[in-house]
Amino acid sequence: MLEKRNLGKAYKRVVSNNGSAGIDGMQVGELAAYIRMNWTMLEQRLRNGSYEPQPVRRVEIPKPGGKGKRNLGIPIVLDRMIQQALLQVLNPLFDPGFSESSYGFREGRSAHQALLQAVEYVRAGKSWVVDIDLEKFFDRVNHDMLMARVARKVTDKRVLKLIRGFLNAGVMENGLISPSREGTPQGGPLSPLLSNIMLDDLDKELEKRELSFCRYAGDSPTVVGGNIYVGSQKAGDRVKRSITQFITTKLKLKVNEEKSAVDRPEHRKFLGYTITGRAKASLKPAGQSIERLKDKVRTICQRGRGRNIRKVIAELTRTLRGWVNYFKLSKGKMVFEELDQWIRRKLRCILWQQWKRPRTRYRYLVKLGLDEERARKSVGNGRGAWWNAGASHMNQAIPVRIFEKLGLLSLYTRMLGFQSIS
Repeated sequence: MLEKRNLGKAYKRVVSNNGSAGIDGMQVGELAAYIRMNWTMLEQRLRNGSYEPQPVRRVEIPKPGGKGKRNLGIPIVLDRMIQQALLQVLNPLFDPGFSESSYGFREGRSAHQALLQAVEYVRAGKSWVVDIDLEKFFDRVNHDMLMARVARKVTDKRVLKLIRGFLNAGVMENGLISPSREGTPQGGPLSPLLSNIMLDDLDKELEKRELSFCRYAGDSPTVVGGNIYVGSQKAGDRVKRSITQFITTKLKLKVNEEKSAVDRPEHRKFLGYTITGRAKASLKPAGQSIERLKDKVRTICQRGRGRNIRKVIAELTRTLRGWVNYFKLSKGKMVFEELDQWIRRKLRCILWQQWKRPRTRYRYLVKLGLDEERARKSVGNGRGAWWNAGASHMNQAIPVRIFEKLGLLSLYTRMLGFQSIS
């Protein structure tokens, strides 16, 4: 861990991530100077096992859909670098032994790979899914059980003590430090690997039973769970009962029964997608994913009421590009076309509101090609902004080609490009 090349790589990774400061207030830009002044002392403490990680800073982030908040723990910058250096040594030691069906938090593996594998299971006739969600996984990990699994491959007691130190460092919130008796703090580089080490026994149990499964990190990196694909509801009920028992008794973790279920794949969300069909199963964005995108668009448009429409479109396009790039595995086209129409209507609504007065609206409509009589009737219809944004006079005045010239990304056109390549 303390080799110069490994430490240099860890430093560059932490600086490039440019994360927030921990409880000591040190920013990533201050780390280099601090290391130069204190490295001899720090290295000695790491070598003799006396280094003590600092408590993490508690940060709350909203859950997807705005339903509650999720806790994150931000380590100090120095601890993040040490965790990263440790991760770079431990990952090659543990990762090769992980299951081929484990896709969460692993280099060279992606959500898209998990989705494509899930589709293959459904096409092969396993058209029922056991969807298991682990409740507050990162808050509930038993430290002794986790350390016993780490010790299977790590014999250096200083490393084991250091990892235990990160687990027990505690949390500072409102100036008070709370001890950590269980869980792994979300926000540190080491936490994802520790989660995979903890859940590897579950993967091995599923493999021993010859079950078809995908274990993953969900829509946000703090959601951990897995899908098991079976041929019937009866088999799914039996698997759910037995695997839930294994998780609670052998791993001392809790299954979120409210979010877990045995169901058809088209009724469940998997990594933001829904799997539809059987022998010719395919993927499409889940309803929640579409609503989440709409919420982001609404937020951008609300901020855009007093801004130049080009700036609004530029911000929108950045969001849309990331969204459609993730959902490029989708086979249907209609949802993307409908979203394009809805987004253009939102933009027309902004313009209608910005024009404000009937005289201004009349002037712009005529300037954009409407005849005077139609423009006069349109501005005097007494309807609201959203109705006018979807009316024929605004569609004619501001057609699709104008939005294209302004740089608005078309989800539909982008998807056609992806599908032509595949």
